Amino acid sequence: MTATAPREGQLWSRCDGCATLLYRKRLRRNLDVCPECGAHARLDAPERLFQLVDAGSFVALPDRPAVLDPLGFVDLVPYPHRLTAARAGTGLAEAVLCGTAAIGRYPCAVAVMDFRFLGGSLGCAVGELITRTAERALDDGVPLVLVTASGGARMQEGVLSLMQMATVSQAIAGLREAGLLTVSVLTDPTYGGVAASFATNTDVVLAESGARMGFAGPRVIRQVTGRALPEGFQTAEFLLRHGQVDMVVPRHALRGRLAALLGAARAGRRPAARPVVPRQEPPPVAAPPAGGSAAASGPGGDAWETVRLARHPGRPTTLDYLETAFDGFVELHGDRLGADCPAVVGGLARLDGRPVMVIGHQKGHTTAELVARNFGMASPAGHRKALRLMRLAARLGLPVVTLVDTPGADPGVAAEEQGQAAAIAENILALAVLPTPVVAVITGEGGSGGALALAVADRVLMLQHAVYSVISPEGCAAILWPDRGAAPQAARALRLTAPDLCRLGVVDDLVPEPAPAAHHDPEAAARALRAAVSAHLLPLLEVPPATLVRRRRQRFRRFGAARLGARAGAR
Repeated sequence: MTATAPREGQLWSRCDGCATLLYRKRLRRNLDVCPECGAHARLDAPERLFQLVDAGSFVALPDRPAVLDPLGFVDLVPYPHRLTAARAGTGLAEAVLCGTAAIGRYPCAVAVMDFRFLGGSLGCAVGELITRTAERALDDGVPLVLVTASGGARMQEGVLSLMQMATVSQAIAGLREAGLLTVSVLTDPTYGGVAASFATNTDVVLAESGARMGFAGPRVIRQVTGRALPEGFQTAEFLLRHGQVDMVVPRHALRGRLAALLGAARAGRRPAARPVVPRQEPPPVAAPPAGGSAAASGPGGDAWETVRLARHPGRPTTLDYLETAFDGFVELHGDRLGADCPAVVGGLARLDGRPVMVIGHQKGHTTAELVARNFGMASPAGHRKALRLMRLAARLGLPVVTLVDTPGADPGVAAEEQGQAAAIAENILALAVLPTPVVAVITGEGGSGGALALAVADRVLMLQHAVYSVISPEGCAAILWPDRGAAPQAARALRLTAPDLCRLGVVDDLVPEPAPAAHHDPEAAARALRAAVSAHLLPLLEVPPATLVRRRRQRFRRFGAARLGARAGAR
């Protein structure tokens, strides 16, 4: 438990950790850490900045986030109303404060998240602001410090919020190439898409005492596994024991530790080096293919029906496509660290006579197959196996084709112990700079960060009756509606079908399925998939690697709030 931060005007505050009644001024002098039990209260972003940076050094970025409702999302309350209430309640424009500052006299760019603002959720505006902070760090040649506090991606912005994981990661990749230090400070709580991207793919990861971090939240893990969680699960000390953070730091020592890191980075800094891939303004988003925009979501055009089709047990799997759409598949196993996840398959194959590396999620058709493959939910070993094969493909000069079909990453206890969030984050970061063509196809379910870990690509295709979403309709309904019975309504609000995502620019092309769906004629579905992948892969083979990487980064950079807002205005 953590102490509850006192409100202005209160003289006393009760610690949630030990129930001690504390004098407010004494608690503030102790940086909102209970002097009796050491519980760390949550801090808002302004107070966090006050404690961390040198007095008077913080200069906010001049950019203000665009007011954005890309999906026209409505649950019990329209999304714009939630934004208005969050702004009124916090006094902030969004869930992050960004700018430049000094810590111990060392200059840096800094972004501090605020959990009070819609749970610190990662939406398009938050992603844009953090990305601009990273770009400012690159321009100034200074380190980047991120302080995270988030429940994950913002479901009211659908898959566009999921794209922010890649958007920020490609900016961090630019800093890494330029030799600039990146540091994240995990505070309580840090979960979901934030944990599985920029919170864990920085050079150094610190955890404040009492912080909790993971990909899946404890409630979800208990529901899925039906098991009690281990003592101290997902706490800072748990993360340190399992090798997922560099150090656990009490609040009073955070500023000193950051100053020491920034000082070491400055002492070892070589003459300014520009990144291999220069930052450029993304080109306008191309209009989606005519056939993709006009196609119906499902046989009846309903999003929930499409979800049911995407989950159909007879739907072709990755191994089915490897037998029919590709030739000569040779499977490669293992992450080389001690495991071989059955939910991810991959290896060498041929596509129209051309060697390629194919990696995909594997579900199954029978109950026994589904259980054996963990329903296509990859463990950290699965993501690390995929990463090994991607890097092998780059060394061999082979293009990569990924087939995405997963309800999400493995939400189990063992997966969290083995670093699920960091494994996903590393895949996203690696794909942002992979110097070989990548074509991703959403063949069934594209669920959250588990899907994105294989879908940061030069071209993203989607089968006609597939779905791609930041959260399952059932999960969204359980959070924003009274019960799971609203899942069909949530499916429509999330805009998760292929036509929806073509219109949003997330997907480049829709791959038609034989009527009424792929499982009725798997061979015809395989022919359509092969033709679509070949058509999109061929032009990429002629692009120089540096240009390929630059364009891939531009693809995901375009999902920032300002650019999406400009597109909405143009429409």
